Amino acid sequence: MLPGPKNLITDVPGILVGNAQDSVLKSGTTVLTADAPFTASVHVMGGAPGTRETDLLAPDKSVARIDALVLSGGSAFGLDACSGVMDALHGQGRGFPVGPARVPLVPGAILFDLLNGGSKDWDQNPYRALGRAAFEAAAEDFELGTAGAGTGALTAMLKGGLGSASLVLESGVTVGALVAANPLGAVTTPGETHFWAAPFEIGDEFGGIGPDRAAGLGRSLHSRKIEAIQTLGGATLPPERANTTIAIVATDAALSKAQCQRLATAAHDGIGRAIVPAHSPGDGDLVFAASTGARVLEAADAELGTLCHAAALCLSRAIARAVFHARPEPGDLLPCWSAP
Repeated sequence: MLPGPKNLITDVPGILVGNAQDSVLKSGTTVLTADAPFTASVHVMGGAPGTRETDLLAPDKSVARIDALVLSGGSAFGLDACSGVMDALHGQGRGFPVGPARVPLVPGAILFDLLNGGSKDWDQNPYRALGRAAFEAAAEDFELGTAGAGTGALTAMLKGGLGSASLVLESGVTVGALVAANPLGAVTTPGETHFWAAPFEIGDEFGGIGPDRAAGLGRSLHSRKIEAIQTLGGATLPPERANTTIAIVATDAALSKAQCQRLATAAHDGIGRAIVPAHSPGDGDLVFAASTGARVLEAADAELGTLCHAAALCLSRAIARAVFHARPEPGDLLPCWSAP
């Protein structure tokens, strides 16, 4: 398995990603779409998710395909980004046909970035417009780090961000991951040099520093993020609720909704390998899985295990790349990662 030519989720043929962000707001939205509706499902492992239209992605629900997936900042306000994407799709005549009407299907998930140093005193919810702008920007190339849904993201010790990675399997099937990393936990080991995901790095895609050689890691729960949020929001604010890592894994392998759900479930291993701690009660950790259906698998059940493994690897690498590519902006609460 090697990364695709872009090392992005858009190495999956037919997948497009768009970002829109506001540097004053310190927030933004990321949209994944395709030229045609695609199969998708979801799995949630965090204790505090914020979602829209995710029930229809369960394998027993009747809707077979959707039109787009949305990752957004803004906490509950950010769910309105899905409405902006629906507006744009409706304008193109896309959506699920119901007689003469068409209803675009756009599930989404949000992360909390309301206390990150950005201005949040809007008169009108900005996320509907950000969602539409992100959809209209959808392309094969897109920015990582301080962009889209990762614009205002923070990890325990460093700025978070938007990350992506891909792998092409020996069969020719492509798997990719897209993530907005805003976790309660840390993406780097103590000292903020080494990434927890370092054993899975390919080349120098997030610095090539290698694994931390220290032992006994994982016991420190020190968090600059908690300290900064409590300074902004007051000491009584429960900062353990101000987090979340939201992600999408995608493939061109033809998968059913049930198989997509298994892909999403397995991909959570990638979060657990790249963030310590992960899946806390205050994180809304969620993974969508999408299949364009372009490649029919000869032995779907046998190959699904390899796809699940690849998805987890891609997600770990994408999380590290999100932090690696974050860039400093005025008013930041936390520093960015830097090479030793």
